[in-house]
Amino acid sequence: MAKKSVRAQWATKLKGKLPSSKGPEAGTIISRKPFHGTILGIDPSLRGTGLAVLKNTSEGPAQLLFSQTVKLNSTISMPDCLAEISIAVNRLLENFPVDHVALEQTIYVQNVKTAQVLGAARGVAIAAAAIRKLPVFEYPPLRVKQAVVGYGRASKIQVARTVKSLLGHVETLKSDEADAAGVALCHAMTYRESEKG
Repeated sequence: MAKKSVRAQWATKLKGKLPSSKGPEAGTIISRKPFHGTILGIDPSLRGTGLAVLKNTSEGPAQLLFSQTVKLNSTISMPDCLAEISIAVNRLLENFPVDHVALEQTIYVQNVKTAQVLGAARGVAIAAAAIRKLPVFEYPPLRVKQAVVGYGRASKIQVARTVKSLLGHVETLKSDEADAAGVALCHAMTYRESEKG
């Protein structure tokens, strides 16, 4: 029997049914409780933070409720950019019943200044969620791509196309919004109760 593709395995996982790999039940389908709720996915950046609100239920694929890119040009100061990111995140948290917030982790940045700027952008987004006592989860880019596309080295275009397919959208989302939706999908697919906190 041909081995199931990684993407097909993720689809099975998202539905809450996993093949057991241990003991006498190896190869049989076992059930687990998938995450059902509303997730705010964030792809943080000073000049182009992607935001996506997804609702995941047992009645079909995840639904994209809203997406936005907080696009800020280079003439705007860093403090003003951080304020705009904070305002945008707070507005979404006020308008949608978000259960969890998921962000892309910063793994490696060559430039120290870039790392500081990214850290500040992430910080204002995390603070907005923390003030509301919402659980915040962080995922490395490789894990997000593996969960969504089935390949950890997938390109931004591949991520955007797969997100479009998984959400059943007619149009491909803007790059930063697709990345934010990808982080939210990764959380929906891989969240475990024990990871909380």
